[in-house]
Amino acid sequence: MTQWLENAAALLVLLASFFLLVGAIGLVRFPDFYMRLHAPTKASTLGVGGVLLASMLVTLAHGRPGVAELLITLFVFVTAPVSANLMGQAALHLKLRSQAPVPRDAVPERR
Repeated sequence: MTQWLENAAALLVLLASFFLLVGAIGLVRFPDFYMRLHAPTKASTLGVGGVLLASMLVTLAHGRPGVAELLITLFVFVTAPVSANLMGQAALHLKLRSQAPVPRDAVPERR
């Protein structure tokens, strides 16, 4: 495998691990279901995508097409937003309240 492919794959894995770490920290630290839902879905999509792109580069360097990695990437990019949307809709249907602070200018004054 050539040096630039190894460097590109290593950079993609590092970037992906950063996004996965940020998503995990967001899952632990955010106080609310809606915020906890947002952090890992966005970050894990980018993280898993980066790892799979790195895997595609490595398989390409070995002379094999990365068809399995491409299919997994497409599956993750389609299912992660859809599942997050469905969980959010279920939370809204169950009338789960957000614990996020409401800005003062968002609440109309009573007269």
